[in-house]
Amino acid sequence: MSAHGLYPGVAVVTGAAGNGIGAAIAKAFAAEGCKRIALTDRKSDLLDAVKTAIEATYVGTQVYAVSGDISDADFVQSFIDGVVAKFGRIDYAANCAGVLGTAQRCTETSIEEFDRLNSINYRGVWLCSRAELGVMVNQDPLDGNVPGRAPSRGAIVNIASQLGIVNKAKTGPYSASKAAVISLTRSDAIDYSQDGIRVNCVCPGVIATPMTVWDEESRKRTEPFVQMAPLGRIGRPEEIADAALFLCSAKASFVQGHAMVVDGGYILT
Repeated sequence: MSAHGLYPGVAVVTGAAGNGIGAAIAKAFAAEGCKRIALTDRKSDLLDAVKTAIEATYVGTQVYAVSGDISDADFVQSFIDGVVAKFGRIDYAANCAGVLGTAQRCTETSIEEFDRLNSINYRGVWLCSRAELGVMVNQDPLDGNVPGRAPSRGAIVNIASQLGIVNKAKTGPYSASKAAVISLTRSDAIDYSQDGIRVNCVCPGVIATPMTVWDEESRKRTEPFVQMAPLGRIGRPEEIADAALFLCSAKASFVQGHAMVVDGGYILT
């Protein structure tokens, strides 16, 4: 293994503000020795707090943070251009930005709600992955790979959902947006294998984040689905971060186009 550890390159994380999955992944990259990390999120104050926390805890880590809307093509390209201007390349990307849907059947769901879900959950992931791939495909393979593993020009992990694989009542547009992420991941994995780029996704179950469990009422709504899973507990953002970092690392060098479910066994029931 390189003296720089598993993550000697540059990491990009979207949806990185607050206490959610993106922030956990960003902090995990820093904890595992990644010294150059780029972050984005719509919530500028919470994004700045994550940047400050990483730099204070992991001395020597450089964090480039820019707030913006990942459903906006111009912003995504300017952000990625800024990352390359700052750090020179992109080696690991975790596309985490996403929103929940309303608990409604399709006939009750407005067109505006459908468009909101897909503009962020699907279009946003596509825009980010597309821009990241555009950088990776034109850069040299990363120095410092784990011995015995093939050189890599980059690794992308998209955050989908268990509900992109199985369904429950009143989640139609949301589930479809996450199924689209899984399908996009698999297609990009095929298309960019020849370039030495890996593309995978993680499908979380119910995770304790501000987006899913924000008050007592939301906890009551999610509890039945938590209890349905064999492990019978809610997941933590750090557990999703573990999966994402593995898929980004050279230790997953033969994992391609995979949808890794991290849900305590929910889809087994």
